[in-house]
Amino acid sequence: MITRRGFVTSVGMSAVASTASHFALAEPQELSFPAGFRWGCATSSYQIEGAVKEDGRGASIWDTFSHTPGKIADGSNGDIACDSYHRYQDDTQLLKSLGANAYRFSIAWPRIFPNGRGKPNKKGVDHYNRVVDNLLENGIEPHITLFHWDLPEALLGGWQSRDTAKAFADYAALMSRQLSDRVKHFLTMNEFRSFVDAGHLFGIHAPGLRLPIAEVNQIRHHALLAHGLGVQALRANARHDIEIGVAENPSPPVPVIETEEHIAAARAAIRGSSGPHLAAMLEGRYPEDRLVPSARPPKIEPGDMEIIGSPLDFVALNVYTPIYVKAASNSQGYITVPRPASFPTMSLPWLMVGPEAIYWAVRLTSEVWKPRAIYISENGCSADDVLRGGRVDDTDRVMFLRNYLFNLRRAITDGYPLKGYFLWSLMDNFEWAEGYSKRFGIHYVDFQSQQRTPKLSAAWYREVIKRNGLA
Repeated sequence: MITRRGFVTSVGMSAVASTASHFALAEPQELSFPAGFRWGCATSSYQIEGAVKEDGRGASIWDTFSHTPGKIADGSNGDIACDSYHRYQDDTQLLKSLGANAYRFSIAWPRIFPNGRGKPNKKGVDHYNRVVDNLLENGIEPHITLFHWDLPEALLGGWQSRDTAKAFADYAALMSRQLSDRVKHFLTMNEFRSFVDAGHLFGIHAPGLRLPIAEVNQIRHHALLAHGLGVQALRANARHDIEIGVAENPSPPVPVIETEEHIAAARAAIRGSSGPHLAAMLEGRYPEDRLVPSARPPKIEPGDMEIIGSPLDFVALNVYTPIYVKAASNSQGYITVPRPASFPTMSLPWLMVGPEAIYWAVRLTSEVWKPRAIYISENGCSADDVLRGGRVDDTDRVMFLRNYLFNLRRAITDGYPLKGYFLWSLMDNFEWAEGYSKRFGIHYVDFQSQQRTPKLSAAWYREVIKRNGLA
């Protein structure tokens, strides 16, 4: 006989009946997501827009960094990228063809304030008004990130200067006044660890600095202060009720075995990996034992931590790969388990295939900080995509996404307050220090012709959205 899942079996009906409860788990309704769940894709301005010198846009630190020899793996830059500044209407149609009901994208700060502050650039503001209107006309809800790493180059001192936090608040206030009549969801920042540590401690992202840890901790504080001031500015200038959050990548700890001792270790570990960021924002303080390193704390002015801890409506998580932890008798209460050389990865060595990471990211964030709502603001993978005969059969990406979504469904079953999922990414783009050598999109981009071609993963995601459940 043929079962609902298409497997051929020769067993009798009594045997089938005896396993009915097992097969019931595979019924479509058991794999569905809540009504009203937001399905979307995510991108960022510097990675897709191009048009870096058009319509009054100022330079960003990523323009400078990507044009510095030796900084980008393939020697490329984001001058053109996906040309989405001109092709945003086409990209909206890609979303619509998926059936997506939400889109997370970022605004280029130097397109709004070419000098980082001062008089806004009307052409830049008008552009994002058009983008928002076009999305809404097509039934797609905008989720806007204000800062996704493209800091205006003209801001003297960058994040080393406390004044940059004040400039960000002015930028947030303007965007709230301009867009909050139509946009309900705003995210202040994307991944503090990435632009603070990768950009200022390790030097592998813009601005490419290698500073002492004490200076990096001060930069971290300025960025968090900008977030808090931005939250306040967004709310104070909103024209209607809005929801405000932040996107962070917590390096989700996964207990090696799901026993209470290892689960407790994972709870301790998420504060260890995210304490300087999520704890600061959600608790309004730096955990004394988790500031990296605590012996070199930043200078904190009176009122700073109250600002940084401004209440949020949601927390958004970027989830890619896990760290595995187990209980230990040390002061931390856990140790990380080294990755075996044989551990499966995607086409980047850091991108371990650990789908349970998304479940534990949601669960631990919810248990430790109890946010009102959680979104997955990024989840996806690079793959060695090849266009053959007009097709990209990226079965590896489908495998990756299917397994992560299965674990996300587990988090919903367990009652955690998940509201939406944004796949990274809508299309191949400028992948930061990797340039165009790595592809994360579910649409293949020919960067010469700018043609977008749906991959197999796009067809799969379309079916997920159609079913509001796993496919």
